[in-house]
Amino acid sequence: MVEIRKSVLIAGKLSVRLLSQSWPIHQLDVTNAFLHGNLTETVYMYQPMGFRHRDYPNHVCRLKKSLYGLKQAPTAWYQRFTDFVTSMGFEQSRCDNSLFTYHYGGDIAYLLIYVDDIILTTSTDSLRVKLMGSLAAEFAMKDLGPLSYFLGITVSRIGQTMFLSQKSYALDIVNRAGMSSCNPVSTPVDTKPKLAASSGTLFEDPTLYRSLAGALQYLTFTRPDISYAVQQICIHMHRPSVDHWQALKRIIRYIQGTADYGLTLSSCSDISLRAYTDADWAGCPDTRRSTSGYCVYMGPNLLSWSSKRQSTISRSSAEAEYRAVANVVAEICWLRNLLLELRRPLSKATLVYCDNISAIYLSSNPVQHQRTKHIELDIHFVREQVQRGTIRVLHTPTRLQIADIFTKGLPRVLFDDFRSSLNIRPPLASTAGV
Repeated sequence: MVEIRKSVLIAGKLSVRLLSQSWPIHQLDVTNAFLHGNLTETVYMYQPMGFRHRDYPNHVCRLKKSLYGLKQAPTAWYQRFTDFVTSMGFEQSRCDNSLFTYHYGGDIAYLLIYVDDIILTTSTDSLRVKLMGSLAAEFAMKDLGPLSYFLGITVSRIGQTMFLSQKSYALDIVNRAGMSSCNPVSTPVDTKPKLAASSGTLFEDPTLYRSLAGALQYLTFTRPDISYAVQQICIHMHRPSVDHWQALKRIIRYIQGTADYGLTLSSCSDISLRAYTDADWAGCPDTRRSTSGYCVYMGPNLLSWSSKRQSTISRSSAEAEYRAVANVVAEICWLRNLLLELRRPLSKATLVYCDNISAIYLSSNPVQHQRTKHIELDIHFVREQVQRGTIRVLHTPTRLQIADIFTKGLPRVLFDDFRSSLNIRPPLASTAGV
């Protein structure tokens, strides 16, 4: 799941730049990808039924190529593909091994692979034809045309705007839950305190609960507006109760009314990053851990987001907020390095907006304090980035703190406002001409 998340994030990052450049994005599919891998280990197999040698029926075969079912098959295929594309002039990204970049003179190409699905975009059509010809000569490959469907995500492009949606997948979740005729709700989670692990009686079908919770996790790839609600039900998958099931059903009722919503990406000339981060101090009624959330924008486009329970208990709201700042700064460092590999380095500091004055003070104050010794690692990490000039931590009023949508349940008006700020909207076609 994490690898898919990174692939989708990088695809979104590339899409923002390509929309600005008006480059076409093509999708390729490798036929029987795992059969292309070369094995470096010694692997034997029994002779297949119907193909046994009549003189040596008890002999075994030594494999030189990988087969489906071998645990070495994914690694063998990926290594074979990597070796070939690097021989073509591509460079493998250090930020993510599934991304390859090509620069030769004025020609630029980006290639993103996930198992057997490939996204390829080039600065010129002639370069695309050349690269696709080389790939097709080496592997059995299909050109699926302009990008329209990748890792379960439908991609619609109108002019300089791209719309990412999982509508069919969302409706499938609703049907699996048997709630296709349910009444929709306006928000995925209520504003009441978080549910405890021991809340209510045990749910009679925990397998169904876990199946739907896992399915909802995948839906958050294009629906950050349900990230917090899904995070809350997922932490109870080990022992779901009836109250947890009701919370899950509320998410599905919300999806029923917003199934066609998706993430909108648009062209922008501004490639600077800005981020919002927030924490709900000691919100978990069982462990008293805090929930932290963040969202990172490039221009008007949402690139990355997270809603996660912190791994340790914070002794104050300032500490919880500061840990949330450290989390988003780590993500920003990764994004800045990715932009550097794409040869679009950022010249300006990334602005991180936080609504806690104490956390902002900690990020720039060089004086250590007795009460901050236990969070020195996060403090040194963030301060180093601030001193380098890559990060600036600024204050924002709570009313404008978009990251609130990732840490707690919100009233409808505020939720709708923040959801719009995340660029979660109906399809482009429904607003065409408006």
